[in-house]
Amino acid sequence: MKISVEISLYPLSENYEQIILDFIANIRQNTQLEVITNGMSTQIFGEINQVMTSIEKEMTTIYEKQQAVLVMKMGRGELKYKQK
Repeated sequence: MKISVEISLYPLSENYEQIILDFIANIRQNTQLEVITNGMSTQIFGEINQVMTSIEKEMTTIYEKQQAVLVMKMGRGELKYKQK
């Protein structure tokens, strides 16, 4: 089953920008996922198991080192914004 996930990561540390950039880069390593970023969030599209496994792996890595908050919205299917 395909899903869409919109996530916003908020590391609670001074080095927050690099942590976010590394998180996105690591998610992008899974070539079976489509990853779209903007200034407010990251959207991930793909099979549910692939998406959730990638997010879980990266969040485990972050949580082992520091405090962070992850806000996530999920929907079934590829819910992409289409410009008119």
